[in-house]
Order: sequence, then C-alpha cells, then structure tokens
Amino acid sequence: MKRSDIVRSIQVQFKNMRAADAAAILDAVSEQMIAAVADGNRIEVRGFGTFQPRARATKIGYNPCTGKPMHLAAGTTILFKPSRELTKKMNG
Repeated sequence: MKRSDIVRSIQVQFKNMRAADAAAILDAVSEQMIAAVADGNRIEVRGFGTFQPRARATKIGYNPCTGKPMHLAAGTTILFKPSRELTKKMNG
C-alpha cells in the first residue's frame, strides 16, 4: 500500500474531506511518530502494534565477497511488534 492509497482511503472514510487535507493529516501523524521514536519513546497503536527503538551493539561482520572480517558500528534500529488482532487477521 502506498501513501496515495492511504490518502484515498481516508477520503473514502470521510466523504467531505479534500485530498490535500487527508494528506496533511497523514503527514502530521507520521511526523509525530517519527519524532517520538527518534526521541527514544515507545509508540503503541491499539489494534495495530508497537514501535520501539532498539540499540544495536558493535559487532564483527564478514564481507560476503572477500570473506574478510569488518567492523560494524553500533546503532539504533526500530522494532515492530504486531498486536494480537493484526496477527489473527493475517493468519485467517
């Protein structure tokens, strides 16, 4: 599903809403979610799942072409855990 599909589905849900307004709503929500995760906060969307930042330690990786070891720096990634409702819908 692309951003334009989400905007269109918001317009279908709220019949009097313009596409620009639906896009602005989607942008505002995504900006708030990005800012919250960047600040290290956990986000919970009931019925969908949770997003939470996760620290990744420094480790030694291997170059797949040469097989030589290389240093992989520490960083932060995002962990997504789907809700029970979403998991049930996906599995039938």
